[in-house]
Amino acid sequence: MNVKILKIDENNLVDAKISDAKSVKLNLPSITDGWRFNFKKHSKEAGHETYILVSEETPNIIEGCLIFEMKKKVEPYMAYVEIAPHNKGLNKKHEKVAGCLIAFACRLSFIKANEPYRGYLVFDVKEEDKADEVKLMAVYSTKYSALRYGETTMIIPPVGGEKLITEFLN
Repeated sequence: MNVKILKIDENNLVDAKISDAKSVKLNLPSITDGWRFNFKKHSKEAGHETYILVSEETPNIIEGCLIFEMKKKVEPYMAYVEIAPHNKGLNKKHEKVAGCLIAFACRLSFIKANEPYRGYLVFDVKEEDKADEVKLMAVYSTKYSALRYGETTMIIPPVGGEKLITEFLN
């Protein structure tokens, strides 16, 4: 799927692509590459669909990664989502990477799920530091229309998913 991400140093949108990781000949990122999650390992788990986002300017560099699954074959679940280390902090290279990947996961929830789960995207926010967990949940709530459900679970409802799809994928 073609998307646009913001190149920070030029302050302009650049073409990017979200692809199934199986169709691309790139090594998936892991903890040894400075990422928080080991996508190489997690992508091999049963039912996990792995997607990567790359800029068309630098197609050999993964800007962000997503693992989506259908829990119990019915519930759309965003198992892992992460932006590349070079897209974090003050000197980040791109913006909108996480939004594109989360919107893509929302799109998958509309495509793959049946009622009553169609359009809902569930995920968990788990951080070692509880304060970081609360901050991250606040970001998901304000930027991505996620609602807290229980201790660590969040849900993006269909109306929020449609909004993200319109904003990041169209």
